[in-house]
Amino acid sequence: MKLNHHAARKPGQNLALKLAALGIVSLAVTVEAQAQSADIKAAEPKVSSESYQTIYLTNMTQQNDANDLQTALRNVVPRARVYYVPSQSAFTIRADADDMQVAQKLVSDLDRSRKTYRLTYTIVETDGSGKRTGTQKFALIASPGSKTTMKQGSRVPLVTGTTGENSGSSSQVQYVDIGLSIEASLDGSSDGVRLRTKVEQSGIADEKSGVGIQDPVIHQSTLEATSTLTQGKPTVLGSLDVPGGARHQEIEVVAEVVK
Repeated sequence: MKLNHHAARKPGQNLALKLAALGIVSLAVTVEAQAQSADIKAAEPKVSSESYQTIYLTNMTQQNDANDLQTALRNVVPRARVYYVPSQSAFTIRADADDMQVAQKLVSDLDRSRKTYRLTYTIVETDGSGKRTGTQKFALIASPGSKTTMKQGSRVPLVTGTTGENSGSSSQVQYVDIGLSIEASLDGSSDGVRLRTKVEQSGIADEKSGVGIQDPVIHQSTLEATSTLTQGKPTVLGSLDVPGGARHQEIEVVAEVVK
């Protein structure tokens, strides 16, 4: 009688071996499925969280103001893409939700309506003895960030040269403004409104120039001042001498809100 060297396995051991084999196969399938899922996710394009918006300006009309606002947007929200469209007076912005909210608030804070002021200049003229001889008033409308110019007087021709010879020659003429000129620029200020102004008086003197017989001598006086104005309160800017005489002028200005 021969002995069987392979002892017979018990039913429980066979079941355990089968379960282990199934577990290995299942694990392999799971790992392969996960790898395939990761590959699919990697291949899928990422969904952008950015949005696009056009913001139209309602109060800013100057190119310099729009440039300043564009610089502010690019500094405050550097990750956003900001473009200014001058023909539409609008900004196109592409950014995520947080940056878009900041950009909208910044535009809203800076694109505000500006006050318009009436600047009334009063020029009191006195003679050599200090006696008042006349008063003139001039009114200008100005807004912060812009410059307003007023001129009153004449344009005097000056011969600057000639071209050609004898009967075929012609004179080259240049015109010079003579009279009163006022320039006013306003800026916002915590105390009121800051005025930068230039008042210029010019006139033709009685004497003639030694350069040419027809060339006049022009007298000129200029007052430049920077002042902080309080609405409705007169502010003395300074005084100047009237060209070609002993007269003297004192200049003051009053700022009033128009709208």
